[in-house]
Amino acid sequence: MNILEIDQVSKAYAGHIALNNVSLNIPEGCIFGLLGPNGAGKTSLIRIINQITAPDTGSVSFCNQPIERKHLADIGYLPEERGLYKKMKVGEQALYLSMLKGMERKQAVKALKTWFDKFEITAWWDKKIEDLSKGMAQKVQFITTVVHEPKLLILDEPFSGFDPINADLVKKEIQNLQKAGSTIVLSTHNMSSVEEICEHIALINQSKKVLDGPVKELRQEYAENRFLVHCRSLQADSCASAIQGNDAFNFIGMKEQDGTHELEVKIQEDSSVNHLLNTIIPFGEVREIKEVIPTMHDIFIKTVKGTGNE
Repeated sequence: MNILEIDQVSKAYAGHIALNNVSLNIPEGCIFGLLGPNGAGKTSLIRIINQITAPDTGSVSFCNQPIERKHLADIGYLPEERGLYKKMKVGEQALYLSMLKGMERKQAVKALKTWFDKFEITAWWDKKIEDLSKGMAQKVQFITTVVHEPKLLILDEPFSGFDPINADLVKKEIQNLQKAGSTIVLSTHNMSSVEEICEHIALINQSKKVLDGPVKELRQEYAENRFLVHCRSLQADSCASAIQGNDAFNFIGMKEQDGTHELEVKIQEDSSVNHLLNTIIPFGEVREIKEVIPTMHDIFIKTVKGTGNE
């Protein structure tokens, strides 16, 4: 089942096309990466989902119903541009924002205390927001986004401003929220985080969706039949010549460290791994061979450049 279905959504502002006929489905219970370069249209789509603006054409469905204001109680949204009232006390503001999402005061206090303890900021409950570091304020805003246990969480650059330790903490809590039943839409430029925790992604570039699918399948789809071969006691020059002289291969390069050579070779479509191994084995001992699978960073760059954004 899809928790969110976006069907042929378009949006323009004063002649600028922000979204051009974008369709995508977000499966319930997944962590979904919404990717794209700056200005691609991601924020416009997020604003439409949150009903801050409306699409010019197309529709959005939430849990198989046309999305309405009533559904906002089931959505948590952490915008990239953070905003907290600097003069308010931390606990007072967190409580206020929680109750805006429909929580009873007693329920909100209990849940907030649990989250403040998780993030080790309990001592800041009676401090003012203006006294917090950027990272502390980020923690407070993350907590107020998730405390009401929404069905759908939309997190725009949630790791921005965090040191590596706190970024890992937030990452683990996102995964825990998924395990507890939330669906998370993660908009970020941090491709390593996408690769680590996202199951599906959609890539928007120049207002259009240009890529969509499960992360594992996309990485395999973009693989180029390149392999790394590790060898010991290699007759390096003879081996390189044998590979370069064979039309079945494209010899990319070789490097050596501590007596082990690493060869990178692309195998042509009409050849095979066995053929490559048979070519190398006469010149040394093959210890390991593994396929080079592109990272999400590689796929992001290749796709964006390939769709006209240099």
